Amino acid sequence: MGLIDYESYIVDILDYPEPGVIFKDITPLLADEQGLASVIDDISDHFMKAHITKVVGAEARGFLVGAPVAYRLGAGFVPARKPGKLPRDVYSEDYALEYGTNSLEIHKDALGPEDRVLIVDDLVATAGTAVAAAKLVEKTGAELVAFSAILELTFLHPREIIGKHFSQEIYTLIKVD
Repeated sequence: MGLIDYESYIVDILDYPEPGVIFKDITPLLADEQGLASVIDDISDHFMKAHITKVVGAEARGFLVGAPVAYRLGAGFVPARKPGKLPRDVYSEDYALEYGTNSLEIHKDALGPEDRVLIVDDLVATAGTAVAAAKLVEKTGAELVAFSAILELTFLHPREIIGKHFSQEIYTLIKVD
């Protein structure tokens, strides 16, 4: 990991988006040129020898991290979007959020059996988005290599939830207990 104190950039927002939730705002980290560069470098460096061919990032903050990681790895980027945002045939997967439900979609031709995939997001909490993205990767026949995120809310046990479905590595930069 880099020399940046990532946690010092995270701002807690109380009662957002609903009462009782403490939202972890990563935008100050992304706004800092050294912080952003360090995040991208740390994730990319960790997977540099994994022969990743595609990075999947979930809408929308997964795009902010996933696309530059893909660039650094010399891989393509595949957006996993909310329903109705992609113009061609898609695979779709429903999932539960910390406070609701949603779906992710990817183009059916975005990945293939020859691809080695890294799923990247800003945050892993209840793991719904991560599991949905991984199930989309499975539907394409591509090989899921690992999951990565800037922030992991360990008190919600995302590793255990993901582990019920997938055994791949989960690499995060910040763990919040």
